[in-house]
Amino acid sequence: MTVNVAIIYYSATGSVHDMAQTAEEAAKATGANVRLRKVAELAPPEAIASNEAWAAHAKATEDVEVATPEDIDWADVVVFGTPTRYGNVASQLKQYLDTLGPLWAQGKLADKVYVGFVSTATKRGGQETTLLALYNSVYHFGGIIVPPGYTDPAVKFNDGNPYGASHISAQGAIPVAEEERAAVSHMVTRAITVAGYLKAGKDA
Repeated sequence: MTVNVAIIYYSATGSVHDMAQTAEEAAKATGANVRLRKVAELAPPEAIASNEAWAAHAKATEDVEVATPEDIDWADVVVFGTPTRYGNVASQLKQYLDTLGPLWAQGKLADKVYVGFVSTATKRGGQETTLLALYNSVYHFGGIIVPPGYTDPAVKFNDGNPYGASHISAQGAIPVAEEERAAVSHMVTRAITVAGYLKAGKDA
């Protein structure tokens, strides 16, 4: 049974995009159908141009398709990625979530599997609060959050985040490490496995 996976993220300087690509690779490895989508940028061009890393990442990812509500309608699994902003979801991703009202009103956001990942500039910089804030929307959707917990001790006791997957970027100076990629891969694979169970049960 094939599972549809939408990976929907916002990334300014590239860390979250890197994690999103890892999620895409993990999802494809299971045989899932995968859509990798960035949300629309809200910052003005002059703000982006003032930050060399931000401008470079915007240029490098200009061909990545922009997420629409239809991507979530299509998906069985939704993987959200965001940098933290004061312990909360980035405004670009939040704005996308706020466009989903028509799907919500039709019940089309419910009964899907949702997971999330985050990147922060500093240690303990709001990673867990950002994921919990993200999941507030999922509660309203009627979605099914499938957190990684400590379901793979070799991975999760290493990365230490039972709520999702996370990375410390030091303002982009630290690349995504292998332990963090392993956490993303495990989280996505687990979400797809559970979604497969749900689809099989529904079809039965």
